[in-house]
Amino acid sequence: MGTEGKLFLDKITENIGKVIVGKETVVKYMLTALLADGHILMEDVPGTGKTKLAKSLARSMNIGFSRIQFTPDLLPSDITGINVFNRKENDFVLRKGPVFTNILLADEINRATPRTQAGLLECMEERQVTIDGETMKLETPFFVVATQNPIESAGTFALPEAELDRFIMKFSVGLPDKEQEVDILNKYMEADPLDTLESVVTDQDMKKAREEVIKVKVDPCIPEYIADISQASRNHPEISLGISTRGSIALLRCAKAYAYLSGRDYVVPDDVKAVAVPVLAHRIKLGIGVGNPQKVVTGMLAGIKVPTENFEK
Repeated sequence: MGTEGKLFLDKITENIGKVIVGKETVVKYMLTALLADGHILMEDVPGTGKTKLAKSLARSMNIGFSRIQFTPDLLPSDITGINVFNRKENDFVLRKGPVFTNILLADEINRATPRTQAGLLECMEERQVTIDGETMKLETPFFVVATQNPIESAGTFALPEAELDRFIMKFSVGLPDKEQEVDILNKYMEADPLDTLESVVTDQDMKKAREEVIKVKVDPCIPEYIADISQASRNHPEISLGISTRGSIALLRCAKAYAYLSGRDYVVPDDVKAVAVPVLAHRIKLGIGVGNPQKVVTGMLAGIKVPTENFEK
């Protein structure tokens, strides 16, 4: 099992690299969240490749993809679906919404009203949809890739803490450097490489990978290390609301997935540290006058004793 996770990561990263340049860390974060059975929130300015990333990931695995453009007039039924009357059959027929897919791109999620945002919560947490009293299971995997623009605030509705906590990771794609941008321009000189992108793994490969992540070994000191991090956040002078128990569980699940993708069948403290900022920074609430949650989490980690056991045993 040790090398299979690294091979799985390399195949998908190389394939996505045909479309998106220089985002290996972001791809690894996405796969970490997917294998940990979570969802991600990407906060970035328009034009950084968030939509192409999600589409490239879906095509690389040959699984379903849907996109919803969130707007203030979007209704919960526009996401989940609705029963409509079919005059020909003289009965109501379910018209399924875009949520019935594998990868759902929730574009500019903070532009929808809180009621519509909440309509996505059951899907994210329970992996099911209830329409007119009938509950239907969603497909596996079901992975929400939500985006929001950090610059524009007009016409937006901030995601409440309870909803932010449902995202296992939050991170930015970031703009390319000059060399990467030249590479991108050359790739798009004649056509969009996404149009010809083919799959490199199957749904069975994905299922096997998720099963193997569950089997990744965790030394008893790792949960203690995670608990130390959570406790530190709850007693930190710059943090008014620390990490919840859900956040601690998310950190453990992501550390196991990250270890698997790194080619190991056991977790080391560096796996926890590698995913700590994208898993935890959006879950804390800072005190007045404190501005950067990523820096606060990074500084907090530096002050916590790291276990030094033999993790390979």
